[in-house]
Formats: sequence, C-alpha cells, structure tokens
Amino acid sequence: MMQFSALDYIGEISPRPILFIFGDHAHSRSFSERAYDLAKEPKEKYIVKDAEHIDLYDRVDKIPFDKLEMFFKQNLTVDCKI
Repeated sequence: MMQFSALDYIGEISPRPILFIFGDHAHSRSFSERAYDLAKEPKEKYIVKDAEHIDLYDRVDKIPFDKLEMFFKQNLTVDCKI
C-alpha cells in the first residue's frame, strides 16, 4: 500500500458502477469522500448514520444489506448467450 496509491487509478473503474458505503463517524470518511469525488460516473455514496469504520464489518445492525442488495440487483446484469 505504501508504494501504490489506489486513488491514482480510480478513474479506470468507470464506466462500471461503484458504491461507496461509509459511516458518518468513520475515521476513514475523508478518504472515502475523496475517493468518491475522484471517481467517475456512475457512482453513488451511502452514509450510515451513527457508524464507525469497523461497525460496517461486524455490526450486522449497521450494515446496509438492503442498500447492497438493491445496488447489485440494479447493476449486476448477466448477458449470457448460450
């Protein structure tokens, strides 16, 4: 991580949709906000109220499962030709 800045390449994610989820009390919020600002469309951010960074890993009452499900249903489509 010390020799690689992920934000240098964030523009290469587009045109794939990207969802940023972070807690309003997360110590890493400024990094997430910067990443969101640098990302190209389509992008979306979802801020979890009363949540720290680590809460979104192990506090199932804080993890926005409904938002994740909606995002994946809207953005993950399968175009299979058999």
